[in-house]
Amino acid sequence: MPVKIRLQRHGKKGKPFFWIVAADSRAKRDGKFLEKLGTYNPNTNPATIKLDVDGAVTWLQNGAQPTDTARAILSYKGALLKKHLAVGVRKGALTEEQAEEKFKAWLEEKEGKIGAKKDSLEKAKEEEKAKALEAEKAANAKREAEVKEAEEAEAAAAAEAEAAEATDEATVESAEEEVGAATAEEAKTEDKKDA
Repeated sequence: MPVKIRLQRHGKKGKPFFWIVAADSRAKRDGKFLEKLGTYNPNTNPATIKLDVDGAVTWLQNGAQPTDTARAILSYKGALLKKHLAVGVRKGALTEEQAEEKFKAWLEEKEGKIGAKKDSLEKAKEEEKAKALEAEKAANAKREAEVKEAEEAEAAAAAEAEAAEATDEATVESAEEEVGAATAEEAKTEDKKDA
């Protein structure tokens, strides 16, 4: 029976979630499988992978063929390296302890790289948030300045209107005084004529 290590899709539309399984190559993609080896969630950044490395190595040693994506995941988690080291132990190139030591060193290095990536992603996210906050502050300051300018313009227009009204009233009063003075003079001149 040709066994494949492949991904079985789960999750909803647009949010895929995969099981890493050992299955008969003739079975449907999401159908019957022999053993579940782990999970793969590509929705997170970096992708979340949980894998039973020893189980995967056992299947690989028994002749299971991984698909391209499954091979990349197995390589990322160190299952292919562990199989390679096991072959070296079987041939007598190195001891079991040396193989374990090499695998642990590789795992620590890999975890360091993953941690660095997570840190850089968090830092980038914080920087983006800070930029957005600065842009928002600038927009608020601009809006406040525009509102202030509009209020000042309104106040200046109101003051101008009051000044114009006051000058109109003054001109009306002076015109009334002139009219009143003219009528008083006319009355005096008429009184003189009558007398």
